[in-house]
Amino acid sequence: MKNAVAHTNQKKPDLAVKEAISITAISSISPLGISQNAIWNAYQTATSSVHLKRIGKEEVWVGALANESREEIEILKKSDAKYKNLDDSVLFALCVSRNAIAHAGWVAGDNFGINIGSSRGATGLFEKYHKEFLERGKAVTLASPTTTLGNISSWIAHDLQTQGPEISHSITCSTALHSLLNGVAWLRGGMADKFLVGGSEAPLTPFTIAQMKALKIYAKTSGANESEGYPCRALDLDKTQNTMVLGEGAAVACLEKGLPDNALAVIEGIGYATELLEHNISISTDAVCFQRSMKMALGVLHPDEIDVIVMHAPGTIKGDVSEMEAIDKIFCNKKPFCTTNKWKIGHTFGASGMLSVELAVLMLQHQKAIKVPFVSYEKVPTKIHKVMVNAVGFGGNAVSIVLKSV
Repeated sequence: MKNAVAHTNQKKPDLAVKEAISITAISSISPLGISQNAIWNAYQTATSSVHLKRIGKEEVWVGALANESREEIEILKKSDAKYKNLDDSVLFALCVSRNAIAHAGWVAGDNFGINIGSSRGATGLFEKYHKEFLERGKAVTLASPTTTLGNISSWIAHDLQTQGPEISHSITCSTALHSLLNGVAWLRGGMADKFLVGGSEAPLTPFTIAQMKALKIYAKTSGANESEGYPCRALDLDKTQNTMVLGEGAAVACLEKGLPDNALAVIEGIGYATELLEHNISISTDAVCFQRSMKMALGVLHPDEIDVIVMHAPGTIKGDVSEMEAIDKIFCNKKPFCTTNKWKIGHTFGASGMLSVELAVLMLQHQKAIKVPFVSYEKVPTKIHKVMVNAVGFGGNAVSIVLKSV
C-alpha cells in the first residue's frame, strides 16, 4: 500500500467560515422511512433494516425501501404523465426535494440552486433499455435523456420551478457530500442565497449487485452474519469477511446563509482530499485521504471539540479499518464516539453521505448518540455539540464535514 505524499509547497485553501451557513431542512427516503419522526424512531432500535430480497435470479441482502415509502414513490410517479418514464433515482430525489423545501419554508419558483448527484444514476432504466437494445437491435427514444446523470437536478428544477443553477455530478460514494461542498462554495461566493444539495441512488439491480460481488466485498447470504441478524457488520473491526450491502434511497438538505430561526445545524467546517490511485478502489492502509479531509475540516478547531464521528464505514474489512486508523492518527488518545448507519440501511453509494448528515443532525437535535449494536463502547457522550461526518468514494475521494448545534 502507498504512503502519504508530502505536498510541502501546496497552498492550503482558506476554509475558515466567514459567514454562517445553516442547514434549515433535511429530508430523506430510505429503508427507515420518509418522515423525520419515523426515521429517528427507527434509529432507537437495534434492528437492521437489511433483508433478503430477490434481485434478478438470486436472493441477496439489500436495504430496500419499506412498502409505505414505495407507495409514496408510486403516487408521485402517477402524479404527472411525464414522471412515469423516470428512473427511481430521479423519483426518490423529487420526493425528498419537495419535502425539504416545504420544511425550510421555501416556495416553488424561488431562485435557489440545486446540486443533487448520484454515483450510478439511472441504473434500473439503463439496464432495462440495454436489455431491450440487445433484443431489438435499436434503442427507444427516451433511452438517452432519462439515463443521464444531469436529469436528476433537471427534473427537480422543473418540478420546483426554480430559476437557479442546476448541477448533477458523480464522485462515487462521496457524491452527496461533494454536493454540500459545492453548495457552500456557491453561497460563500455570493452567487446564491439558498442551495438544495444531496444525493440519490437506486442501485438494487442485478448488474450493479453483480459488480459489487465481483469485487468480493458483498455480504454473503449464509453464515454467522445471518444468524446474528446483522448481515452488514459495518464498524465491526474484528470481522473476517467483507459484509457490504447495497441500499436505496435519497437525502437532501436546504442550505442558507446566516442563522435563520429554523436552522437545524450550522456547518462549522469542510474538508476534502484525494489519493493517488494504485488500484481502482484502493485507499492507503491508514486512509491518508481521510486524514487530510478531517484535518482540513477541523481547521482551527481542537480535535477534542468533536463529540461524535459518523463514519463512512462501508462494511468492508479494509475500508472500515483504514478509516479508523485515520481517525486514530488525527484524534490520538481522545477518539470521539464513532458510529455509522450502514449496518442498518446498507450502503446507498452517492446518497450515503447526506444520509449520514441526517443522522448527525438528528443526534444534535435529540442530544443522543446512536450506537452500533455489535460494537463495544467505553463511553457514550451525554452532550453533543459538534459532529463530524465522513464519506469517501472509489479511489480515495474523501470529504469531511463538521456540524455544530444551533
